[in-house]
Amino acid sequence: MTQAGPRGGTPAGRAARALLDEAGVLASAARTVLDDHHGAVEAARAALAPLLDSLVDGELASIPVSRLAEVTEGRLRLGALEQAGYTTVGRVHGAGRYELRQVPGVGAHTADQALAAARQIAHAVRDTVALRIDMADASDEATTSLLVAAHRLVEGGPETRRAAEDARRLAEELEPLLAAAAPAGSRLRMLFAGREAAARVRAAVDSVRAVTRNAAERELRTRFAQASVDLLRGSASGAEAWVDFELRPAEYYSLLAELSGSGPDRDAAEGFLPSGIADRVRGLRLDDSCLRVSLRGYQSFGARFALAQKRVILGDEMGLGKTVQAIAAMAHLAGGGETHFLVVCPASVLINWRREVAARSTLRAVAVHGPERCGAFGEWCERGGVALTTFDSLAALPDSPGTGVRPAMVVVDEAHFVKNSATRRARAVAGWTGHTERVLFLTGTPMENRVEEFRSLVRQLRPELAPLVTSTHGVAGSHAFRKAVAPAYLRRNQADVLAELPALVQADEWEEFSPADLEEYREAVGSGHFMRMRRAAYARPETSAKLNRLREIVAEAEGNGLKVVVFSYFREVLGAVREALGEEVFGPVSGRIPAARRQEMVDSFGAVDGHAVLLSQIQAGGVGLNIQAASVVILCEPQIKPTMEHQAVARTHRMGQIRSVRVHRLLAADSVDQRMLDILARKDRLFDDYARRSDLAEATPDAVDVSDGTLARRIVEEEQARLRQRV
Repeated sequence: MTQAGPRGGTPAGRAARALLDEAGVLASAARTVLDDHHGAVEAARAALAPLLDSLVDGELASIPVSRLAEVTEGRLRLGALEQAGYTTVGRVHGAGRYELRQVPGVGAHTADQALAAARQIAHAVRDTVALRIDMADASDEATTSLLVAAHRLVEGGPETRRAAEDARRLAEELEPLLAAAAPAGSRLRMLFAGREAAARVRAAVDSVRAVTRNAAERELRTRFAQASVDLLRGSASGAEAWVDFELRPAEYYSLLAELSGSGPDRDAAEGFLPSGIADRVRGLRLDDSCLRVSLRGYQSFGARFALAQKRVILGDEMGLGKTVQAIAAMAHLAGGGETHFLVVCPASVLINWRREVAARSTLRAVAVHGPERCGAFGEWCERGGVALTTFDSLAALPDSPGTGVRPAMVVVDEAHFVKNSATRRARAVAGWTGHTERVLFLTGTPMENRVEEFRSLVRQLRPELAPLVTSTHGVAGSHAFRKAVAPAYLRRNQADVLAELPALVQADEWEEFSPADLEEYREAVGSGHFMRMRRAAYARPETSAKLNRLREIVAEAEGNGLKVVVFSYFREVLGAVREALGEEVFGPVSGRIPAARRQEMVDSFGAVDGHAVLLSQIQAGGVGLNIQAASVVILCEPQIKPTMEHQAVARTHRMGQIRSVRVHRLLAADSVDQRMLDILARKDRLFDDYARRSDLAEATPDAVDVSDGTLARRIVEEEQARLRQRV
């Protein structure tokens, strides 16, 4: 007979009670996280609701009341309502049943029908409206309240959302098991339980033990506790929330789209793929455990498309985040245990890839480029990570069979660089893609306009599809083309996913000096000439890394029919840009040109149908001109006064702009550019609760910006000291 324990139970009974107690604490922690997360979400929804209601009211106010008759298929008589001044759907929607019944000739049935039809239209409108937050709204209490509420969820990041999802799954699995296993904690209940019932209880205990053990291995208790701390921390101030929104607007817009349940048309966001392919992509659950950021809906779909279809071209329009979609696909595979990934890109964007991989994922980035590329390549082969290399560097390395390494995915950025399969770079890429299961080509150039180029690329990925693509598909239009190439091609335009896009997308384009750039820069630093240091990256145009990247951005904009405005502080830099782009560009707009002539240049630039480029000195074009025809802005160098950049961007991102604006800031690593940004970032960017955005600050930027002379002296001294140390 089993010896009874000191509490009157058997050792097995005490062990069961201890297990159930431990599991109960775990389930309680999961419920706490769910409650905390639900509270934060509901607080954000409550702050969002009045802003959405206002947008809906604005839309309804522009819809004539006659549309109510369409909803009721002509059964509703509206004459009496119109005669009484109820001329819009908004006017009816805002009225109560009693109010409408007071209108002569309107009975209870008509009033109820009119209100029901108005509500139906309001619901449809609410599904389509998208909130746009403008920095000019910083004084608006409702918008500030929304950002403060959203800040808690954005600050918690993907880890908090994942913790809440894990808590939900755990609670749903564990709570029924705890109820079924509860009799095991009572010797008396087990004594009187029948044989089958006792067996079910023991099975439930075993399941509880397995779930608890798995939770311990995943450290869920610790993660739940951290998530609750993040969700219950003190609220940010209004100023802090606005600054955070300005720094990462995409994450706020992604959250707001999720909270509102609104977003772009699903078919458009999914690139109008055939239902069979779209269903297969939707069915794939993306593992985001190795991601540091939340994806917007269309970005998640793009990553899953690459994974489900395996060898594809992602051709999203510039500014929609092709890079982060590629990183998400690699992160998914890493979450499943894969270790090696390869990214091939132009030298001009390699440093951006390195920064993006580090900032947006937990994956290790390895730059396989430059004099140390062979050593870096060997280390990657041994340890894994994301190898980042250029087309030229890849050609100097062995191909996949020669290394014994088979990457889980090969990503080729600016894939149109390998459209000619006979070139050395294309052969080098083929040496890796031919032996890799998953290959992702990225290009922002619309393939519909380049059918031969597309056929060449798709032949490298899916040879069986190439014969199915003919020039007539391009002539027939984008939808016909996309349907024909759907298994291997996904493209979304800004208009397709505009509801989820921030109105302003900013990208820092980091470049490494070419040897000639570096020589020029060293001479400028040695001379102690600050302004010469700032423009050194353009002093030798034929080898300028910044100028090369600028040409690439302009070429992609041209492929998408977008207008570009290029800003620089220096006339010499704009001269180099003009020489690089050709005489067809407009400008430069400068302070030497009369104001009326400047506006004529801008008007001529705006009148061009499709792509065009306007050059402007930032001091002249940044104030007083409206350049909303442009949706791509290139800043050739960072400015001493941050307000100067804000004012320049505001020339395009303003009332009348119908597209999202993408801002590219060209920056040279380990240079005056980086020193300027570091020093400016160390300043308190809150200023005086957004003094920088006030009318006074815009009129007198010197009141809030760093002193030119102080900043220049400090940077020159720091750079001279840094370069002396490297000698």
